[in-house]
This record gives sequence, C-alpha cells and structure tokens, in this order.
Amino acid sequence: QVQLVESGGGLVHPGGSLRLSCVASGSGFNLYAMAWYRQAPGKQRELVAGFTSSGRPNYADSVRSRFTISKDNAENTVYLEMNMLKPEDSAVYYCNEGGYYTGYWGQGTQVTVSS
Repeated sequence: QVQLVESGGGLVHPGGSLRLSCVASGSGFNLYAMAWYRQAPGKQRELVAGFTSSGRPNYADSVRSRFTISKDNAENTVYLEMNMLKPEDSAVYYCNEGGYYTGYWGQGTQVTVSS
C-alpha cells in the first residue's frame, strides 16, 4: 500500500510561482513512477508532468518551459515547481504513483491563479 500526501497549493497572482510537494510512504513505491495530474472544474484529469521509462522528465505541452518536476530520493518526495502561472493553470493538482488506472492517488491540492 502506498500513501501520497500533497502540499503547497494556494492562491497566486498570474505570473507567480508555487512549489507543490508529494511525499510518498508505504511499501513498494517508485519515485520514477510518480507523476502530477490536474483537474479543473468540468474537465478531465490530465497529466501535467512525470518521468519517462528512462527517468527523464516529460511535460504536457501547456506547461513545458514553465513547470519543473524533480524528486528527492532521501525524502521520498516529488516536487512540481510552477512558474509563470496562468489563470488556466487553476485546478486541483494530484500526485499519482503507478499510473492513471491502476496507481495510487493523493488527496489533491488546490491551485488558484487569479488577480
């Protein structure tokens, strides 16, 4: 069983920055199998950032060059650094380990970008 706890969301002005954290605990988790998703009201949950099978970061086109995913093995934590935030980035952000359909999910953290 894997537990994921996200933190770091909040209200930020357009152009601002936030850093989300996801701490993993339990047995059998793999930080390279972790990813960030987001879901805005009335929209499907979408992949924001994750790692390829070779361990390289990959990003949705809408966030590439603005968001950075990273991990800290010692802290069992995956981060999402979000810069130049836009109103359309507003959503609940979820941490996932092990894939969309079969993996584990955190409880989500709200990100609101508004002036």
